[in-house]
Amino acid sequence: MSTFGIAQRTIWVGFFVLGLKLWGWRVTGSVALLSDALESLVNVAAAIFATWAIWYSQRPPDEDHPYGHSKAEYLSAVFEGALIVLASGAIIYTAVLRLLVPGPVRAPEVGIGFLLLASLLNGLWALYLIRVGRARRSAALEADGWHLFGDVATSVGVLAGLLIAWLSGIWIFDPLVALVVAGHILVMGLRLMKGSVGGLLDEAIDAKELGEIEQAIKAAMTGALEAHDIRTRRAGQKTFVEFHLVVPAAMTVEDAHRIADRIERAVAKVVPGAEVTIHVEPEGEMAHKGIRIEP
Repeated sequence: MSTFGIAQRTIWVGFFVLGLKLWGWRVTGSVALLSDALESLVNVAAAIFATWAIWYSQRPPDEDHPYGHSKAEYLSAVFEGALIVLASGAIIYTAVLRLLVPGPVRAPEVGIGFLLLASLLNGLWALYLIRVGRARRSAALEADGWHLFGDVATSVGVLAGLLIAWLSGIWIFDPLVALVVAGHILVMGLRLMKGSVGGLLDEAIDAKELGEIEQAIKAAMTGALEAHDIRTRRAGQKTFVEFHLVVPAAMTVEDAHRIADRIERAVAKVVPGAEVTIHVEPEGEMAHKGIRIEP
């Protein structure tokens, strides 16, 4: 199944889960269930935006966007984080009102049943999205998966609060749990926004992957003298690698080009689909600073 197809199905899963939680809230009147439903409403809105972002990011480069459109996925993740923050504000407002005027929850066992079903569906789909998002380097899919997984954790907290309130008859636990839920998703939303902003600002890839790229360059650069000033960045599913390759002054352009092609193929084995840009320089440029790799 394509990344775009998976994103489309996430929308329908989100609508179904939202319906279950809203139904549970209507039956029980629980503010904690309402808070969980509001988070699912955010899930649906975020899934719609993520689907658009994935479709847009897969468009080929054009004159106005010569490096492609892959950063659109980061916009989706930032938008999703902002929606989570807004939802947490709405939950806090509703919970404070209920704290001021507490009341019992109707038919809590019905609400618990709806919430269990919604949580099971959300959890299975979240694990699938995270696995596929990582495998395909899709920031939008992985962000959506973690958001859904956070929603499952939220639902577990709501379930615990409803059970405590139901068994003890202390109904103030209902809005208190809602406040805890709001705090949890607020932190989650801020973290999601922070990670996505890093992608928009061309944050370098992690040290482990950079080390693998350096080893691939070193193994494939036979005939060259040095590689230095390695720079990396990631945009959605695509990784960009750029560095300077120093060759002997007497080497022909054809031979230098052959070495560069060999290095590009080696890097592509480590990072599939990577776009590698190599600046070939004569040996007089070996004094450059930065990361240096010698064969």
